[in-house]
Amino acid sequence: MAWLAWRRHGVPVLGDRLWPWLIGFMLALSVTNLRRFLRGLIVDWLPFVAALTLYDLLRGIADGRLLPAHAHPQMWVDKYLFGFGTVPTVFLQRHLWDPARLHWYDYATWFVYTSYFFVMPLVAVALWLWAPERFRRYALLVVAVAFAAMATYVVYPAMPPWLASETHVLPPLARIIGVVSGHLPYVDGRTLFEKGTYWANDIAAMPSLHEGLTLLVSITLWPLAGRIGRVLLVLYPLAMAFALVYAAEHYVIEVVLGCVYTVAVIAAVNRAQAWWEKRGARAVTSRPAPRVELPAEREAYAFASSGEPSRQR
Repeated sequence: MAWLAWRRHGVPVLGDRLWPWLIGFMLALSVTNLRRFLRGLIVDWLPFVAALTLYDLLRGIADGRLLPAHAHPQMWVDKYLFGFGTVPTVFLQRHLWDPARLHWYDYATWFVYTSYFFVMPLVAVALWLWAPERFRRYALLVVAVAFAAMATYVVYPAMPPWLASETHVLPPLARIIGVVSGHLPYVDGRTLFEKGTYWANDIAAMPSLHEGLTLLVSITLWPLAGRIGRVLLVLYPLAMAFALVYAAEHYVIEVVLGCVYTVAVIAAVNRAQAWWEKRGARAVTSRPAPRVELPAEREAYAFASSGEPSRQR
């Protein structure tokens, strides 16, 4: 049934089509404990999905209606701090991109870029099923990073390289993700480039949430991974950074700031958690200990109540 649906409508890669499949997958693995599934659906998943949906809707505020989109500051930083006189995206496409035919690394770039849309929720599902003690912290961090990024999108709308190219601020660049999507069957890539306030915003680029949440996935899975797994967890954010810059979706500075935002949010959550635990410990220690009544006191109370000493059995 899944194969027929994917063949007809394309493989789902975004939330509005992906979440129902994930919830069905969790239900299939929870048939022996439906009470936990229903409770988790209401207590864990409903707030998480609602917060991410709210983020997607609110992200449309930063569409250039309030403030103009910026392009030159991030170009300058990329050119003189990371590109040695050339914007790295321009350099990479000049040497690697061939509009006449697609190479293996173009498909790899597409896969790594698109993995962002399903890896984050898949990790959430895996944690909820097999490491539930880590799920809520992960969900909190995902939402916190997303809303921290959205706040920056509002005050600093930023053109990605492909849009700067279309407005002739940069030399001609290809939006590689869209080109590769057109060559792949059974892939629903249309929602990757939706317009308006519903799911996407072309100038919500600073910082890169793609890179930030990719790093968060690696940090979250690090304690659970073995040696080979940790190598992959190091390579994944690096591959995502390359894909974002090469595909003209982000400048290097936006990728770097995506990592900075993630690390800052994790540090803030850790500090808040430590403060809350310390506060709870102080409340427990400051609470007076329950008074233990001694046998002699019970004898005196019994005598005062009855006028006679209590009889021991």
